[in-house]
Amino acid sequence: MTTASRHETVGGRVDFDEVSAEDVSRHFGRRRAVSRVTFHATRGTILGLLGPNGAGKSTLLAMLATLLKPSSGAIRYGTLDPTGGAALRARIGVLGHDLFLYPELTARENLAFFAGLYGIADSDARARAALERAGLDARRDDPVASFSRGMRQRVALERALIHEPRLALLDEPFTGLDDASTGALLARLRALRDSGAIVILATHDLDLAEGLLDRALFLRDGRIVETLTAPGGLRSTYRAVIGR
Repeated sequence: MTTASRHETVGGRVDFDEVSAEDVSRHFGRRRAVSRVTFHATRGTILGLLGPNGAGKSTLLAMLATLLKPSSGAIRYGTLDPTGGAALRARIGVLGHDLFLYPELTARENLAFFAGLYGIADSDARARAALERAGLDARRDDPVASFSRGMRQRVALERALIHEPRLALLDEPFTGLDDASTGALLARLRALRDSGAIVILATHDLDLAEGLLDRALFLRDGRIVETLTAPGGLRSTYRAVIGR
């Protein structure tokens, strides 16, 4: 570990500046969910995965989260591979379709619980700070069951980020959000990028992605069919390469 651009240990934790996939495929029986995907993402950027349902976006995110093993190819986190174990997974945050919140617990109790799982010393203070960022401090002692979908989504995002991960993986984070919650989420994602995180998200909302993404990968049938850097005109490109 000779350069910070590869990976290093910071404060006793492993760290990395980039994530890369090299010729990655994932098969489920005869079905190819992801086929020979290659890309890299660096810290301080937001990478979007765009494509229709069944394009392989969620499968790719699951492999990046170390929840699925590629059938072939390699994923690396700096110089680390997915066998980095708990130390590597502690640098990854995941927001999926299941929000993984306990509805009977308050927002503060939920976040303090997850902070404790990551060994954060003052878990309650970390939870309070996260809820302030989410604009939900006034509701911190209300049970999550009483929250709207958008509010639960914001709590779940803070749950995924409570341990300050280097890599944030977000699967359709805008689903079900109203305008206020969408605005809060966009601001949080930009702040996350500015902090030096690597953000990779899958979304169907091209209008929101247009002003957010630094780079976009268009997937169809498990393959990358187009890549845009500093993307503009996402909708026209989507129609051209996806066909709908």
